[in-house]
Amino acid sequence: MDGFGWIGTIVIGGLAGWIASIILKVRNNIFMNIILGIVGAVVLNFVLVNLLHVPDYGGFWGQLVTAIIGAAIVMLIYRAITGRNI
Repeated sequence: MDGFGWIGTIVIGGLAGWIASIILKVRNNIFMNIILGIVGAVVLNFVLVNLLHVPDYGGFWGQLVTAIIGAAIVMLIYRAITGRNI
């Protein structure tokens, strides 16, 4: 998450994890949602910017949308691997 630093990344990723858990209706504690949100946000941002060379979509809202999508993907992968609803 370019330009937000580690603290900003944690905050945006945590918020994204919480929002993604509401969208996907996962039953999980808030800490797991935050962790999966941070992981999803960092991974999807890395893929978009470094591997696919998507230009910086910038700002808080662009980063939040990317983080929510990344968190949702990570939650769905976690659900598929473990075979349970988080």
